[in-house]
Amino acid sequence: MKLRTALRDYKERRGSETAFPGERRSTAGIFSGLDDRLVHVGPDGSLRDFSYPLTGYGGIEQLRFGLRVDDEIRWFDEYDTEQQAYVDETAIVETKRSIGDATVVQRDLTLGDGHVTNVTVDGEADAVCVSATFSPDDTGTQLAQLDHGDAVEVFHRREHDYFAASTGFDELSGQVPEQIDEVLADGDPVEFPRDVDDGRYEENKLGGTVYGVAPLEDGAVTFASLLTAVDEIDRPEALDRTRSLAADHDADAIATAGARQIPDWDTGLSGDCGATDDLRVLSLLSCETGARIAGPDFDPTYAYSGGYGYTWFRDDAEISRFLLEADDRTDLDLSGFHEASAQFYADTQQPDGTWPHRVWPDDGSLAPGWAHGRLEATDGADYQADQTGSVAAFLATYLRLGEPEDPAAIEATLVDALDGLAATTDDDGLPETAQNAWENMTGRFAHTTATFLHAYAAIARAPVDDELAERAREGAENVYESVDELWMDDRGAYALRIEDGELDERLDSSALALADAHREYAAVADIDDERLERLVSHVETTIDGLYRNPDDSDLHGVVRFEDDPWRRREQADEKIWSVSTAWAANAATKLGALLDEYDREEADDAFDRAVELLDVIAPGGPLCLDSGYLPEQMFDDGTPDSATPLGWPHALRLATDTELRTRGSVADEEPVVADD
Repeated sequence: MKLRTALRDYKERRGSETAFPGERRSTAGIFSGLDDRLVHVGPDGSLRDFSYPLTGYGGIEQLRFGLRVDDEIRWFDEYDTEQQAYVDETAIVETKRSIGDATVVQRDLTLGDGHVTNVTVDGEADAVCVSATFSPDDTGTQLAQLDHGDAVEVFHRREHDYFAASTGFDELSGQVPEQIDEVLADGDPVEFPRDVDDGRYEENKLGGTVYGVAPLEDGAVTFASLLTAVDEIDRPEALDRTRSLAADHDADAIATAGARQIPDWDTGLSGDCGATDDLRVLSLLSCETGARIAGPDFDPTYAYSGGYGYTWFRDDAEISRFLLEADDRTDLDLSGFHEASAQFYADTQQPDGTWPHRVWPDDGSLAPGWAHGRLEATDGADYQADQTGSVAAFLATYLRLGEPEDPAAIEATLVDALDGLAATTDDDGLPETAQNAWENMTGRFAHTTATFLHAYAAIARAPVDDELAERAREGAENVYESVDELWMDDRGAYALRIEDGELDERLDSSALALADAHREYAAVADIDDERLERLVSHVETTIDGLYRNPDDSDLHGVVRFEDDPWRRREQADEKIWSVSTAWAANAATKLGALLDEYDREEADDAFDRAVELLDVIAPGGPLCLDSGYLPEQMFDDGTPDSATPLGWPHALRLATDTELRTRGSVADEEPVVADD
């Protein structure tokens, strides 16, 4: 997001009770296609690239369409959208609206580094107008344009972006960007296209904004953009490809291309709950390396957060493990996902066996962050130890459940990971002081403890060298014995953290990970009755204590932790989070499975609670948008906020739903197990 765009949004949104001025939101609209780029189609038909972390290309900063009728431009965003949805099970986005007496259908699909938009008009109109701003190399300055008559090229240094229409352009011109005084002036933002005639004849070539008018042919026109690198493709070839994308993709061709993008994602279970939505989202957020961004980066200028367009090893490895679990009990065949993830983790492991705070997903290089403590000359507290635990747990589980191409390489990665875990485990068995999963505190956290217990136990039960397995078993037993240091007798739950030797007695949804960790531990050692009783109390108390159903609202779900102040705006209470609600559903499921293995009568209650929680995040539930997306957070009035869609809760939803359906716990169905 560029400064001009951020300030434009600031002017438009200042004073809002739910919007954070200066962000580039994806809480409304849908992302198109499953190929390299990540292109957002707004409910008003506007386009915007969120591609930079996944491809290294900046692409479209903002683009709007309009209909020309009798020399009047009727911009799409000035008319209500009547319908926007994916076409069937594809990743084609179809947006419909009425403009005057005309019905306009817009179909969008991302194809590799290209994107096509077909506009079909049933009614009186002679052309489609477009105002587009490009940001090659993810910058808004030092840009220039080349006018190729039927196409335009916007470039910085390495990245060159091309734009064409299937019918050519009747008009094509650059636009003078907002000047500093215009950006800072009170009042509404500058509107494009605009005429500026004060002797600045060259400036319409020195910017990323272009205006074009493409005639309709048989009531339709297709626009295409292509993002390229100057050292990878020359200009004539890039122009030919862009022109061909536009000319070859009418509505029928887009339908054919979109149908080829989606694999057969039938789980093999009866009545799956949004599996296609979940896998579509996780594919959208992935790049060729197998790594994923946490979510579309709505705040790349760090105005209110540290950005979201990076790979966190915690989120990514948890997603990988949930996909592996779902794949193990269904017909999804996600082996390519698992292998790519394992290779990415091996490539990005640090010499001390740990993983850093976050990296760029397209090449694994170190990304900006505030928790790279083990790479600095510090005391190490600014390190998120749970990330190493999560990666180790996935890799060990992949060795056991998957079919890795090079098991020896994964085992070697686990040897080093075990060293990293041991180096960050204190003598009392708890992880040392570090940052938490929510990245807003330091201490010795219940969640970090859960990831260590899970990782040690997963390695101990994996098909690895006996000595490595024994080391891991000892580590698991050590952590298991230490867990009760976090127990709160008066609350009947495990505390958020130990800080300076004292319990922080707030409830924390991330501490629900203890249920899954203990289920993993039960495969390598016995769990005593007292621990089982405490786990039951912990899960029930934490979910009940963090569950909110705001007054005068249909919204309900789980908040992150007690007294969470983040991104409330004018709201008095904590916001509800989709990942916390999904985590609660998953924890109840894992607890039910653990209790079932120990023949405990509380198992049925746990499964029933899991189904109730799953309904909250299921399609049609209060936390799931009409697009099928789960936003990170919601305000009490139902306004979605922050990263949308967020990958983590989608993976949790898929894993939880497939486990409950396999067990027959959803809608009183009989257990249905997919064919081998």
